[in-house]
Amino acid sequence: MTAALQAAGPKQIEIAGLGKTYRARKAAYEALKGIDLTIGKNEFLTLLGPSGCGKSTLLRILAGLEDATEGELRLEGESIVGPGADRGMVFQGYTLFPWLNVRQNIEYGPKLNGTPLLERRQISDYYLKMIKLEKFATAFPKQLSGGMKQRVAIARALANKPKVLLMDEPFGALDAQTKLEMQELLLEVWEKEKTTVVFITHDIEEAVFLSQRICVMGANPGRIISEHRVEFPGVRSEATRQLPEFLALKKELQALLKH
Repeated sequence: MTAALQAAGPKQIEIAGLGKTYRARKAAYEALKGIDLTIGKNEFLTLLGPSGCGKSTLLRILAGLEDATEGELRLEGESIVGPGADRGMVFQGYTLFPWLNVRQNIEYGPKLNGTPLLERRQISDYYLKMIKLEKFATAFPKQLSGGMKQRVAIARALANKPKVLLMDEPFGALDAQTKLEMQELLLEVWEKEKTTVVFITHDIEEAVFLSQRICVMGANPGRIISEHRVEFPGVRSEATRQLPEFLALKKELQALLKH
């Protein structure tokens, strides 16, 4: 077992010796093996790798949607068993409730938790402003663009005040310009909320732009093969993408994934 990759700041998530094997009647497929990783509180960590390397499987295990075959997984010292309100999930697909409007989608979790109406309205007002959709509070999902739907999905996940936000290629289905806009919005939201984010992508530039730390995964079986700290001067913006250190890290990751 290799040493666990260390978090920046106080540890919040600890993963040790985690593995996942899918078994059929005549065969077994080892999707993940020997994952050792710590994630810090308020950290933005990206799992980067090609399709089929187990990124989404690892995220689903973190979410409690799947069980690991072996190893340990803890959130603030407590074993993760099944889904929980302490972890919010945003998928690539637009998982909004089509029969609820934007405000109702955002308020869905607090309503389930018994939050009074006035407080729910304060919560939805706060997040509508954060995602810049105040004018669309009464719109239904079918009336929204893809980027707007993902803004609502992020707000709905955050409205439950999760300790960790898990994001599985949330911008993968968006057009190029909307994707760039959503990346900048996500960083704005993260700066305000300081929720721990575990982000999945196979887009190298997206990983470099968003992350504080990148863990690159390899396949067959899925495992972490390298770790990269990401530090740039100033607030990240479109100009960040042209910095020499940004381009150098992007080139390094491209070479690593190619081989």
